[in-house]
Amino acid sequence: MKKFLLQKSPFKVPTTDGKTILEHFGIASSDSSDLSIAHMTAPPGWSEPFQTPEFDEYTFIIKGKKQFIIEGETIVLEAGQSIKIEKSIRVQYSNPFDQPCEYLAICKPAFSIDLVNREES
Repeated sequence: MKKFLLQKSPFKVPTTDGKTILEHFGIASSDSSDLSIAHMTAPPGWSEPFQTPEFDEYTFIIKGKKQFIIEGETIVLEAGQSIKIEKSIRVQYSNPFDQPCEYLAICKPAFSIDLVNREES
């Protein structure tokens, strides 16, 4: 049995909103539903609809800033900061700032469009 999985070719998730998503581990890249790890870049002005995911999500900001609206409370994370948002919490992610935001997102269990529960925008 192999003791490690070296990821050299992350799955590039197709998007229509200008955001870059490279999934290193997860359902699309390594057929694992336990956990997903993605390297993302959100362009200035980017946002997603509110959602109530069925997974815990950890975010670590590498560069720039990212805004979170978590059950009505607005939080802005900057480079070097991180946050954990528990599953079943209503959240909106955005980058209303004038520079791209580069970050890592870790979801447990793995991100799945079927588990994100995005609201109609």
